[in-house]
Amino acid sequence: MSWFDDLKTPRIRTQVSQRTSKVPEGLWVKCTRCGEILQSKVLKDNLQTCPECAFHFRMSAAERIASLTDEGTFEELSEDWVSTDPLEFNDMKAYKDRLRSSVDNTGLRDAFVLGKAKLQNLPYYLGVFEFKFMGGSMGIVVGEKVAQLFESALQDRLPAVTVAASGGARMQEGILSLMQMAKTAALVSRLRAEGIPYISVLTDPTTGGVAASFAMLGDLILAEPGALIGFAGPRVIEQTIRQSLPPGFQRSEFLLKHGFVDRIVPRKDLAQELRQWMWRLGRQTCNFPADF
Repeated sequence: MSWFDDLKTPRIRTQVSQRTSKVPEGLWVKCTRCGEILQSKVLKDNLQTCPECAFHFRMSAAERIASLTDEGTFEELSEDWVSTDPLEFNDMKAYKDRLRSSVDNTGLRDAFVLGKAKLQNLPYYLGVFEFKFMGGSMGIVVGEKVAQLFESALQDRLPAVTVAASGGARMQEGILSLMQMAKTAALVSRLRAEGIPYISVLTDPTTGGVAASFAMLGDLILAEPGALIGFAGPRVIEQTIRQSLPPGFQRSEFLLKHGFVDRIVPRKDLAQELRQWMWRLGRQTCNFPADF
């Protein structure tokens, strides 16, 4: 370990009007909420959460999986599935080019990663969104992967967990994308009928067709602090109804107050919380090892 690894991150704060220089890319990150300048390494070690104000930065799919699984236990499924261009869609950029760019930028084939894993030795199925892949949008492949997650959980009688970070249905696939809402919601109903627990974790942002389907149908709905959750964005709503929205509208805390989510869980506590709830909800119906 280098001699400077344990040094405390310098407390550098400035007034907004005085911020004239950019934070060096890669080594340092400026907190969106408190303005603290943070070492990237410190932020990564703290699960992408600001150590000063607890602001939750967005996590990659790989970081999310690492934080919610025992090391070396995640077995990815259907990793070779790729989106095509069924509508030959073009806007300012061809859909094929957008897909290719997202693949190059993320190293993933699409916006959802699923697999079987263990969390504190408890087996379960996990699916996570990668927001950097076209805003975590749900097209045919993402919908089919979510469906496979639920079908695998049904077949093996193990809990299913999804971690949503999505702008909604993928417009470049039109009605073929919107169909995934009904398909995934129907499978959640099958899970419930069989008593197989499904826990939905909502992160920033969870919106559009993902929020309007399986993400809001969990037996237990957990949310990270401060996450934007809803169907249409607040600016769209304000422009439509021509009224100002209440403070904090569509944030996790607002949804908890109005009964749309069950619990707000800080990221550092999420793994333990999931482990406890999977056991509580599934101990009578799931095929857990005999020694649990």
